[in-house]
This record gives sequence, C-alpha cells and structure tokens, in this order.
Amino acid sequence: MSTIVVEELDDRVVVTLRRPEARNAINAAMVGELHEVCAALEERPRLLLLTGEGGTFAAGADIGELRQRGREQALQGINSRLFDRIARLPLPTVAAVDGYALGGGAELAYACDIRLASPSAVFGNPEPGLGILAAAGACWRLRELAGASVAKQVLLAGRRLDADDALRFGLVAEVVPAGDLLKRAHALLDRMARSGQLALRLTKLVADGGGHPLTDELAQAILFESEEKAERMDAFLAGGRS
Repeated sequence: MSTIVVEELDDRVVVTLRRPEARNAINAAMVGELHEVCAALEERPRLLLLTGEGGTFAAGADIGELRQRGREQALQGINSRLFDRIARLPLPTVAAVDGYALGGGAELAYACDIRLASPSAVFGNPEPGLGILAAAGACWRLRELAGASVAKQVLLAGRRLDADDALRFGLVAEVVPAGDLLKRAHALLDRMARSGQLALRLTKLVADGGGHPLTDELAQAILFESEEKAERMDAFLAGGRS
C-alpha cells in the first residue's frame, strides 16, 4: 500500500489515509487500495475505522488527475463506486475526521455510517468552483445527513461546516479533542463489537434500505433462529451481560 496504512485487528480494520504531500487527496492509487480493503471486508466482515494522517482527513480528490478526466471517466464513477462500496460494507464504518474533509474527502466521510470530529474538522464541497459538481454522493448523502437547506448551502453557496456546525446539524456524532479522537473512535467500535455481528449486519441492511415492516420481520425471523440470539438471551436471563 502506497497511499494508505492498514492495521488489521480481530474485530476491526483501521485505515489511515497517507499522502502527506497532497494533504491526503484521493487519487487513483488510493481508490484502488481502498477497493482492496473493501474486498477483504466483504470476504471477512469486520468493523472499519477510517482516518487521515497529519491533521487532515482528506483535502479532496486529486485535482491533477481530475483535470485529465473526461466524459468516459465521469461515467465510470471512479470515486462514487468506491464510496458506494464502502457504504454497503457488511458491518458499521466510522470516520474519525481531523482537519479538512473537502470535496471527495467529505464524500468519503459522508459514506461512512458514523462520523466523529476533532475541533479543527471542516467539511465542504467546493466542486462548483472548479467547474464540476460533487458527483460522488454529496448531492444526496449530505441532504440525507444534514437536511436539504444545509446541503444546498454547502453545495451551492460553498459554505464550509466547522466541527460545531457539523455537530449541530447531526453530520457528526461527537466533537472530540484531536488527541483523543482515535481513542474515542475505538471506544465506539468496542461498543459495537460487543453486539451480535449478525444483528449488526441485518440492522445496517434494514436501516440503509429505508425500513419496511416486511424487511424488519424477515430480518428478525433470521435472528430469532440464530444460536447467538439464544446464547445472549440465556446469558441475560441468567444475570450475565448481554
């Protein structure tokens, strides 16, 4: 891996974006390496923590590469297909955002299930200033996460959301001092890891699908027949921890 650092643990994978010369801008090499991470997590589901090195999450997509792309590359959805794949990973994903998350970097953070931020975090989508649009998910994910009015302020008026704004609008779950950001993110993952893995997977599937009584009931039917459900409920009834 030349653009990311990957730490594999039993229950999670930690990915650190590392292109210090470009403030962790997302280029083709990083896209390819993140696809490799996704393939591994699809094969063996684990929690995912995404962060950036050097006080920046990701300052955007690589503009030098974008300048050379044309219609055919746009139709390939190079970044959007990666971010969609991250959003569809079986188990929850957390983005720990320190510093800038702009353009494609913001869209990568939006694709994660939960975001934590340091006080210096800044989210924004300045793509129209470069003559393009935020086509890797921001136009609809940000609307879902923060509401239509906020999304239009960011996408059309170039507003940048600082950490306090992001917390107020529900874009991030918590603002944590930079020195404690990864520790807090791991504590969040620890809490998730104590849940049943199949229950987490099906809950994410149902929630991402918009919810419907039929899908709720089918997912619950699967869980009601699982050994883990019986074991966890027996432990609870016996006075142990669930």
